[in-house]
Amino acid sequence: MVVVAQLVEPRIVIPVVAGSSPVDHPIFPIGTPSGGLEGGDGNNAIHLMQTLESRIHYKFRNSLLLAEALTHPSLAYESQKPHFDNQRMEFLGDAVLQLIVTEELFKMFPDFPEGRLTKLRSRVVSRRALARFAMAIHLGDYMLLGKGEEATGGRRRLSTLADAFESLLGAVYLDSGQNAVRELVLRLFESEIGSMASSPEERNPKGELQECLQAIHPLAPVYQVIGETGPDHRRVFQSEVSWRDQVLATGKGKSKKEAEARAAAEALRMRLWER
Repeated sequence: MVVVAQLVEPRIVIPVVAGSSPVDHPIFPIGTPSGGLEGGDGNNAIHLMQTLESRIHYKFRNSLLLAEALTHPSLAYESQKPHFDNQRMEFLGDAVLQLIVTEELFKMFPDFPEGRLTKLRSRVVSRRALARFAMAIHLGDYMLLGKGEEATGGRRRLSTLADAFESLLGAVYLDSGQNAVRELVLRLFESEIGSMASSPEERNPKGELQECLQAIHPLAPVYQVIGETGPDHRRVFQSEVSWRDQVLATGKGKSKKEAEARAAAEALRMRLWER
């Protein structure tokens, strides 16, 4: 049976699916003119959701699903309603995404063995990649965070963004089913999947590092040779990669190119920009 809950301001009718409780949701207290926490305006929250819908070109039939997908556990905890957060949505969205990407790669590369397909899939569904997709749609701007999470940079934390992105996909799946979420995934991932079709080999560390960092800030990483050792015929170079005045890592190699690639790989492993 479908239950209908009516917002007071603005007058919007929202269908409620099983498992949702609009009356108790910490962000959208239905029936109160000034919904939201700490004196916030429920209208502002609704406007934010509509802006996100415009970004992803998808309109939710049940806005409460989107609200739940955007609710970080820290906010649910602070509101004393710990059962409302996006963790269950994340669990569902992860499974949905894995299936869609796996099926697409299975059809794209009919001659690839399992191991190679798994590596290709990891390029799309890794936490780093999902955070990058989340940044592309500015998902962090729409997340509903607790004070502590907000104060510690949670809105830009890669793991938090990746979780929220999976939650968003889970919400779309519950709202409209597999075809709708598949269309959304393939549209948002079009460039990444297209690059795999033309170049299925693993991307180079320098390219991966630059893409990862520029998803956060447009400034590109800078490489500098900081040392050379050995005779001319067996020269060893040491390179340093820095970004926004922070040294991220160093690497050694038999050429400047190899040293820079190893520095980039080490920077990706250490991920100092997240600390």
